[in-house]
Amino acid sequence: MSRFLNRVGLGRPELRAWALYDWANSAWVLSVMTVIFPLYFERVLAAGADEGVALQRYAWITSAALLVVAVLSPVLGAMADFAGIRKRLLGVFLGIGALATAALFFVRQGDWLLGALLFALANVGAQGAFVFYDSLLGHVAKPHEVDRVSTAGYAVGYLGSTLLLSLQLAWMFRPAWFGLPSGDGLSPADATLPQRLVFVSTAVWWVVFSIPLFRGVPEPPRRIETDERPGQNAARVALERLRETFRDLRSYREAFLLLVAFLVYNDGIGTIIRMGVIYAAELEIETAAIIGSLLAAQIVGIPFAFLFGGLAGRIGPKRAILIGLGVYVGVTIYAFFLDSAMEFFALSVVIATVQGGTQALSRSLFTSLIPAHRTGEFFGFYGILDKFAAFTGPAVFGLGVALTGSVRSGILPVLLYFLVGGLLLTRVDVEAGRRAARAAEEDLVSAG
Repeated sequence: MSRFLNRVGLGRPELRAWALYDWANSAWVLSVMTVIFPLYFERVLAAGADEGVALQRYAWITSAALLVVAVLSPVLGAMADFAGIRKRLLGVFLGIGALATAALFFVRQGDWLLGALLFALANVGAQGAFVFYDSLLGHVAKPHEVDRVSTAGYAVGYLGSTLLLSLQLAWMFRPAWFGLPSGDGLSPADATLPQRLVFVSTAVWWVVFSIPLFRGVPEPPRRIETDERPGQNAARVALERLRETFRDLRSYREAFLLLVAFLVYNDGIGTIIRMGVIYAAELEIETAAIIGSLLAAQIVGIPFAFLFGGLAGRIGPKRAILIGLGVYVGVTIYAFFLDSAMEFFALSVVIATVQGGTQALSRSLFTSLIPAHRTGEFFGFYGILDKFAAFTGPAVFGLGVALTGSVRSGILPVLLYFLVGGLLLTRVDVEAGRRAARAAEEDLVSAG
């Protein structure tokens, strides 16, 4: 077992504790964000709305939530570095997200505005927590480990979220097995009870499996500057350092260029993740077929996330990401012509072969291009671009639907994001970026 754990990048206890947060939070991403809530919103909360209206509302509110995180991320990242409170801020956002998710239990038919607002708040919690979780990667993993550890985190997340969703689907489709109301003639509250229990169970799962990170991953040392004075206001210092960070980040040319490329291509990835289920529902693909396809995709994603870590070790993370983006170009074109449950199943499985690996290697590649002592700040900018990408994608998707009246029109702009983002990524000189990051670390040690 120890040999296997070492091979996949989880050989030390702190690495496993860090990866378990992916197990915890990915359950929210799959069960709530990707599968159950979009269907619950479209078929219960927004029931009776005109065709395309539910998708537009869902897109706008999702975008608004991610815009909030995008604005907060860099400031909070700088505060976390200054005060040494990354884990504490991760816990705050986790609490916000888990409480908002559990509160969805009380949202009933027609309450689309309340449901959308709670879902937006849960998004703020989940995505905000990811900023601080991602920034811990460079502190728990050694430079030669980051690709394998990052992809292992995604694989563990696939596994955990698949297990929980499988259990949730069991009580949704066979409620009598679990003592839940079943049969004909149920009240609206009883008929939706299995779905609403998904929200509560996901919140509990998220909190419980986050505990190992708080217990087993040490808080990174706070960043100390030579001009630091006792009693300084953390927020004010954070804003000052944020301006410095933006100026300094531009001096790390390769890291900055990677962020620009990531901003573009991750817009496409985020849009597919967030809008895929509700897109399929609007095309009148049956709920069981949608959920079954996504569950199969999760299972496929587990080995492929590990495989991408090995592929990066052979050809480098940049080339592996470019392969993933090439696959996304193909599936985006295919999605425009999507017309059946079987086609949606095939599309979901193909996406699963590259989704986890592409995102994990983007995270680890960025980690390798920045100085370790400034990961909180730099990941704040990584987070803001991640969230702005997620913010613009659903908004553009919704705008396309609103202007044309066709849900298929929303998928077309996504193709350009992958093409342009991939082109920018080809211009990143990874080795030059890594040399610049290590030189900055050595300068800090010399100054100390």
